[in-house]
Amino acid sequence: MSDATLEDREIGPVTILFGEDGGKYPDGNSLLVRGRRETVIIDPALGSVARRERLPRVDRVLNSHCHEDHIPGNHLWSDVPWHCHAADALGFESLDGLMTIYGLPPELEKPWRRTCVDTFHYAPRPDVETFTDGDVFDLGDVTIRVVHTPGHTRGHSALQVQWGDGGADERLLYLGDIDLSSFGPYYGDAWSDLADFERSLERVRGIDAAWYHTFHHIGVLDRPAFEARLDRFEAKILEREAALLAFLAEPRTMDEIVTHRFVYRPGTGPPMVEVVERRSMGMHLDRLVGGGRVEALGPDRYRARASG
Repeated sequence: MSDATLEDREIGPVTILFGEDGGKYPDGNSLLVRGRRETVIIDPALGSVARRERLPRVDRVLNSHCHEDHIPGNHLWSDVPWHCHAADALGFESLDGLMTIYGLPPELEKPWRRTCVDTFHYAPRPDVETFTDGDVFDLGDVTIRVVHTPGHTRGHSALQVQWGDGGADERLLYLGDIDLSSFGPYYGDAWSDLADFERSLERVRGIDAAWYHTFHHIGVLDRPAFEARLDRFEAKILEREAALLAFLAEPRTMDEIVTHRFVYRPGTGPPMVEVVERRSMGMHLDRLVGGGRVEALGPDRYRARASG
């Protein structure tokens, strides 16, 4: 990756450090926030590593959550404090902790450990400092407020940057991996939760700002574009659930559900995809069984109940 191919955009005291292809995975769109007293970098992605020779002094690192693509640049600032939500601290403290967040089977965990170190520059930080919902970082005439938005991970947090008089036209809400993409919400890890994700989507909907920024794909949106994207993003959850109900018109096993693919495209084959499908659809099944819309015919067989 060449620094020359990467774009920056300034909005008030915020510089958006766009990654390759608009922050497409494995890269992402990081934020540099300058106040009168301090400068903070948020979610330093692979693009921040490529830019390291021209970035200013950074006084602290803030991470929206602990996933491999949000932390590649953390190691560049090992001499300043790192901050994350208390619920995700385990992943920063050790590589074992990070693996706990993913919850992969042993045959997948071993190569994934290597990838996190070699590709994403994972470095443990046993003394990571933690924040919680509502905490505020005062950079001097610029503040960053923590908005806990779990679901993607237990500690996933949006970060609201505010400056000037603090009106809506001087606010930017960084959404992290509420990325508003056409793929839809990702809740396929051991530390993901579907119901939490839905509540978090409603929470960010209620926050007024001039700009909304995602780590992947979409980038910067104004309020109308944000609302439209959020509607489509949230609808993916019910689309997946409706498709699952239709598939269960006949009795199906979990293996059949996983093979059919409801999160990823049919035919998508990497082994990690199967783990995500099984975990994500398991959450939907739990809800549908609990709500009486699906019946469990045995330990691993399900059928939709007839409506009416």
